[in-house]
Amino acid sequence: MHLPTNWMRKLGRTGLPVSAVTVGGGPLGSMPYLFGGEEVSEQRGIDVASAVMASPILVLDTANGYSGGNSENRIGEAIRRMGGLPGEHWISTKVSAENGDYSGARVERSVEESLDRLGLDKLPLIFLHDPEFSLDQDLEGPGGAIETLLTLRDSGVVEHLGVAGGNPLAMRHFLEIGVFEVLLTHNRWTLVDRSADDLISYADMRGIGVMNAAYLGGGFLTSPQRSTNYGYSPANQEVLRAGKALDQLCSRWGTDLATAALQFSMRDPRIHTSVVGISRPERVRNLLDAVGVDLPRDFWSEVEDLLPPPEYWLDPPRPHDE
Repeated sequence: MHLPTNWMRKLGRTGLPVSAVTVGGGPLGSMPYLFGGEEVSEQRGIDVASAVMASPILVLDTANGYSGGNSENRIGEAIRRMGGLPGEHWISTKVSAENGDYSGARVERSVEESLDRLGLDKLPLIFLHDPEFSLDQDLEGPGGAIETLLTLRDSGVVEHLGVAGGNPLAMRHFLEIGVFEVLLTHNRWTLVDRSADDLISYADMRGIGVMNAAYLGGGFLTSPQRSTNYGYSPANQEVLRAGKALDQLCSRWGTDLATAALQFSMRDPRIHTSVVGISRPERVRNLLDAVGVDLPRDFWSEVEDLLPPPEYWLDPPRPHDE
């Protein structure tokens, strides 16, 4: 296992320590319908979380709503069995709406639930999760979700606030409010989709931490010869074509597509940590092995030649986007 010299970073202006890779907790609670994998038993989920916390990977990122709380439950059990979080390891989580309710009261309950499941007294980082789907909830109004998060931060229950979601225009809006210190974007800065390019640059220029999640496109960039979904939905033909061509390119260069997808995210200086979900403890070692792979400049030139045109990305840039 060879870790790069820039393995350890600071997450934007938060100052929180992060490793170049973060493990996403979505699969730990078992969501095969979303991630295209198999069921993950309670014990295996606990074992994965334990393996991460015994490794150089500092952060596990989860959410209140993942598998009805099972992801947080399993991470919490791993923490308890280990006698607490080791070293500099820490957990980030996300507040989640419930039955369409994204009120301030719901946000407060969501944080309480997460703390209880994880067995923690406070959270270093919590995200407003997928706010683009709850714009009718007056998230920015008095007593709303954002004001409640600020109150929780001021009281010391959480230390830093982030926003996590997909649509770049919506995420840009929430960053412009000025209270969020971290952006988590998913499926939109990958080998086949660059929808989040301007958004990531905006965050970078303002010292906002950037976590690039789902750089495998929800699993598509592990098996494009078999998968027909990208970003948890049916992929268009251009993305399917590009995935297969990239897989063949990686074979010619003596590597695999998942490693190339990780390296693509890691080599971007604007990104502080790349987030990937795993469902088996042995994959922690596989992930760390992939971190140390060095792919040459000519390889990356060929990768760019295979990028689908912007109109085939999840969120094609509009002419007036900045």
